Amino acid sequence: MANEHTALLGHGVYCVQSESEMSDSAQQGTGSVHPIGHSASHRSLNTFFGVIVPTVLSMFSIVLFLRTGFVVGHAGLLQGLLMLAVAYFIISLTILSICAISTNGAVEGGGAYFMISRSLGPEFGGSIGLMFYLAKVCACGVYVLGLVEAILNIFGRDPGSSASEGIRVLPQGYWYTVLYAAVVLQVCLLVCLVGAHVYSRASFLILLVVTVALLSVLVSPLAVRPRDFSISHQCGANRTCVYNTSYTGFNSTTLRSNLGPRYSLDYSTNTVMSFATVFAVMFTSCTGIMAGANMSGELKNPSVAIPKGTIIAVFYTFCVYLILFLLVSSTCDRVLLTQDYGFLQRINVWPPFVIIGVYCASLSAAMCSLIGASRILHALALDQLFGLPLAPAAITSKSGNPWVAVLYTWALVQCVVFAGQLNIIAGLVTVFYLLAYAAVDLACLALEWASAPNFRPTFQFFSWHTCLLGIISCLVMMFVINPFYSSASIVVLLLLLLILHYRSPTSSWGYISQALIFHQVRKYLLMLDVRKEHVKFWRPQVLLMVSNPRTSCQLITFVNQLKKGGLYVLGHVQLGDLDVLPSDPVQSQYTFWLSLVDKLGVKAFVDLTLSPSVRQGTQHLLRITGLGGMKPNTLVLGFYDNSVPEDYFLQDPVFCPGSKGHTSSRGSNDFGVDLPSLQAHFPPVRDTECPRCLSVEEYVGIISDAIKMGKNVCLGRYFFQLEGEWAAPKSDGAEQTIDVWPLNLLQPESSGYADVCSLFLLQMACILNMSPRWRRAKLRIFLCVEATSGDQGWMVKEETLRDLLGKLRIRASIKIVPWDTVVMLRRGGTEPRGASTLGVGDLGEVQPDDGASLPSCALESFLSGVNGLLVEHSAEAAVRFLYLPCPPADSNQSQQYLAQLEAVTRDLGPTLLIHGLTPVTCTEL
Repeated sequence: MANEHTALLGHGVYCVQSESEMSDSAQQGTGSVHPIGHSASHRSLNTFFGVIVPTVLSMFSIVLFLRTGFVVGHAGLLQGLLMLAVAYFIISLTILSICAISTNGAVEGGGAYFMISRSLGPEFGGSIGLMFYLAKVCACGVYVLGLVEAILNIFGRDPGSSASEGIRVLPQGYWYTVLYAAVVLQVCLLVCLVGAHVYSRASFLILLVVTVALLSVLVSPLAVRPRDFSISHQCGANRTCVYNTSYTGFNSTTLRSNLGPRYSLDYSTNTVMSFATVFAVMFTSCTGIMAGANMSGELKNPSVAIPKGTIIAVFYTFCVYLILFLLVSSTCDRVLLTQDYGFLQRINVWPPFVIIGVYCASLSAAMCSLIGASRILHALALDQLFGLPLAPAAITSKSGNPWVAVLYTWALVQCVVFAGQLNIIAGLVTVFYLLAYAAVDLACLALEWASAPNFRPTFQFFSWHTCLLGIISCLVMMFVINPFYSSASIVVLLLLLLILHYRSPTSSWGYISQALIFHQVRKYLLMLDVRKEHVKFWRPQVLLMVSNPRTSCQLITFVNQLKKGGLYVLGHVQLGDLDVLPSDPVQSQYTFWLSLVDKLGVKAFVDLTLSPSVRQGTQHLLRITGLGGMKPNTLVLGFYDNSVPEDYFLQDPVFCPGSKGHTSSRGSNDFGVDLPSLQAHFPPVRDTECPRCLSVEEYVGIISDAIKMGKNVCLGRYFFQLEGEWAAPKSDGAEQTIDVWPLNLLQPESSGYADVCSLFLLQMACILNMSPRWRRAKLRIFLCVEATSGDQGWMVKEETLRDLLGKLRIRASIKIVPWDTVVMLRRGGTEPRGASTLGVGDLGEVQPDDGASLPSCALESFLSGVNGLLVEHSAEAAVRFLYLPCPPADSNQSQQYLAQLEAVTRDLGPTLLIHGLTPVTCTEL
């Protein structure tokens, strides 16, 4: 994403930039697009002007002067104080989280969005950031409509009157309200286009005016005598309702009558109020706690100013609201409170004080929301999370003002004011803000639970208990206020999460999910005790040694289907000696191998090592790969032969630039490794003249080492012929088969089918048959018998094998294969059955009992006969599982051992030779 791979390190409190870059930036001048973190010249606001003033004005807004009576009149003093306590309890918990996050590092522009995204990652941060932006947009609409309501209370014509009376010259109605709101919004737009610094300077004067108006409200009960009022409202099209009410001054009777709730009809919306609807309106006064945080890009020291200024502002506004609730409930009749939201000007020593205070507070809150929302949108655009739709919002003026983001926001607020009444959208605003507050608490909770060493906030008055309580409180109040809005907002949030996850944006912010996963994995790995392993729960944990992925991709994909949820590690040995190298060449290769894993779509780890030889490096990986109870128990190698390998990168569309496969989501998240770099990293395939880095003796030695270490061994041959997932399926309608030959074909005398190795073959074939791609394949087991021997022993073997398959719950068909001719070749063609005990021993060579070597021509005939038997019965199989004999102890016989394996498997197609050492089958429950 933008500005992520530059030399400017903005992750901590200090930023480091090279002198050349500073000179380059100076020569370039001021650009049209600036990073989130503004330069020092743009950071000019201190704690008071940058945090306290905008936060206080946002929290006062329209509720202070226009909805205090609404809350107390409908809910009563006791429930009103309960609402106030609940609202401030929720925001206090959120403030603790804000203070913790903002004091854990440098906070750049974007406020709450910046803190959430840099804590939870781009997907969650981007989705919550957009939701918080919409909350700011709706809040701005609320403040504009509140200001219009205050204007019409003074200058609007009386309901039912068509003529102007004195200063009441403004006509009223839905479309007039929208028109007046558009004019007010235009004024806010002009101020915001000039810049936030103009608003910050004017906001102090606005705060002084609001403070004077507030003081006049507090002293008025001491100076104004009791009086009666007559209030009229238009009830329907042709009827006017008149209410007689009074202002009593401080009166205990008035206080007692205002203690309990009395929810009634709201004259502005013609709907009956309830605890939830009144709380939703009152909570809009608490939505300004992030007004200072949203100005983080203009603050000199946001890590100090945000927590300090926010706490002071919240405490101040709580005291003011508490005093005002007590004052109003003690002096005003309930009818006055519920039927005239602008009653404070009626009982003021000088009514213009309240009028000016309402106008200033509402206009200031609207401008603050417009500026704050535009900063969030600007931050989202710079991070490029939503692509082209938000790209223009990254443009700024020479002074750093995101004027395009301001225009975007102004247009959306203009749509919001079509609601016509602030009480209609107050519930939506409250739900959006509660969701954003829950996200901030979640970000802090995740950082705390992850136990990351670098999470060291200087603000210490928080814990995971406060974060969790804040999340629960916000979610509960969301559904109490409006279940429909709450459900819809969560659905929208999940959709945004899916969109951002599909786009797979990469970032250098760090992912809290990775820290949490690490914390949980470490805990569960400690609980995974190898001493409690049982054969019932055995699964293959594979180490696949890969020389060059260009020639091994089909085998990598096949083993991924064979692992059955077990550990899967791609191993590679880089030849070299660290003593003569300036640095470790292996570390820089991990990114390319992990990108390869992403391209292939396999669920595998990568483990690389540096070693003087491949054999020694494989020993290292077999010993140290994995952790705790997750260590490889099976080694898989490609087959050692003289065939010319093919380049898989030229076949699979995912490795071809511009192809349809390449544009898929699998390759979109490359973490800085593009396709040309990936292809250039892995060397081209070798030709027949290229020297090998691995000798036959070393290859066979690797097999011997693995067996000595108690690992199962698999050799994969001809897997380059296996169809890739990208290839079109065969159209001939033939059924795929998996063929298993569980007998040691090089030693006919060992005709048992129930030894450990044979059962291991059956288990691996059954596991492959359970994978999604091979589920429809038919499993076939071949039983080699001597049909011309005259006895019926093969029938007993077939029945025994069928019973065994039944006990192991393996669904397979048994194929009887007569191999009398092959056995005769094995015995030299002269001796009757049972006259000799020739066999392929541990040395891998054919020897008669008397020590005389079998002629090479007879050996070749026997091996050719075995190969012909396999080709005859398994030529059409998709994959074959064969018994791998144990390698010779004498390294001088490695060449002969490998030649025998090559002769037996020649021209078979995809074949897996397996030597199993681990008991893997169980018939118990």
